Amino acid sequence: MPRIGALFITLCLTLGLSLPASAERKHSVGEYDIHYIAFNSGFLQPDIAAAAGLVRSKQQGVVNVSVLKAGKPTLALVSGSVKNLLGQERPLAFKQLKEGEDAIYYLAQFPFDSRETLRFTLNVQPVGAEPISFGFNQEVFPDE
Repeated sequence: MPRIGALFITLCLTLGLSLPASAERKHSVGEYDIHYIAFNSGFLQPDIAAAAGLVRSKQQGVVNVSVLKAGKPTLALVSGSVKNLLGQERPLAFKQLKEGEDAIYYLAQFPFDSRETLRFTLNVQPVGAEPISFGFNQEVFPDE
């Protein structure tokens, strides 16, 4: 399992570096930093996707969320939804991927049909803390 986490970190850093500096994918509230990214599941290597229980597809995306308190990973309840421009909304079913004490990821998959901008709403409740809700838009592209 450690290899999966390391590859998710590498993938997310690579995807993050392709975004403008002003597009950092982090939401901070009090002592919590919530890092998030949405990407096409086709970017995942087949063995990594299988080990994480994710489906690789031209029309499947992945949302990856991590919650940090004072720079350290912390447990949380994560839920959310994704909505397209037509207003069609789907719930996101997050599953936890924990790598020892070093990293905790919350992963959910979502379908999309074509190049489109999706609206994500995330609800994150760190253990022992108040819920944190926020949203973001992400343009997605089918893997062609």
